[in-house]
Amino acid sequence: MTDQRGFFIVLEGLDGSGKSTQAKLLAEYLRAKGRQVLLTAEPTDSCVGRIIRETLGGGVPRAPEELAALFLADRIRHNTDPENGIRRVLASGSDVVCDRYYYSSFAYQGMETDPEWVARMNLDCPVVRKPDLCIFYDLDPETCFGHLRGSREHFEIFERDAALIEKTREQFEKAFALLKGRENIVRIDAGRSIGEVAADTQKTVDGLLGQNG
Repeated sequence: MTDQRGFFIVLEGLDGSGKSTQAKLLAEYLRAKGRQVLLTAEPTDSCVGRIIRETLGGGVPRAPEELAALFLADRIRHNTDPENGIRRVLASGSDVVCDRYYYSSFAYQGMETDPEWVARMNLDCPVVRKPDLCIFYDLDPETCFGHLRGSREHFEIFERDAALIEKTREQFEKAFALLKGRENIVRIDAGRSIGEVAADTQKTVDGLLGQNG
């Protein structure tokens, strides 16, 4: 372990916003700066994460409350895994770049059940760490859906039409309003080239590193 922990950076966005591409580019950028980085995502590859992925793929219908609870269970494991958990990785001095986190639960599961309950059970859980930075890649739902149609043969349950993606965006806005002043959330315009979005991402993260370096 080291005296200085790493930084926990979460990337969020609508399906089709380019978020996962930016997560990979950010991890590469930080490594090029000589930093140790864990690139991870939710749902994870844990046994609970696999159950979630099956549900998202349309395999097993579940009540929204059950799915929200499964995401929390997976998130707890993500934080506390003794080998590659977020808590251990940060304590070792490495950064964590995470593709989706509890903001997605607020948006997706909050569409179908009490969003305040979803928020409370995540924010009040003592082992679910608050990120140092959340970047939201903002892109209009129609463009997101167009990206999905061009790259997917099978749609997950929250990706099936532009109206559903629009509703998800509304839920993200409600979540960010709830967290305003409480968390470090930065919005980046994702309707530009991959390089331009990556440059803004890097500038934002450099600001975090500089403030805490």
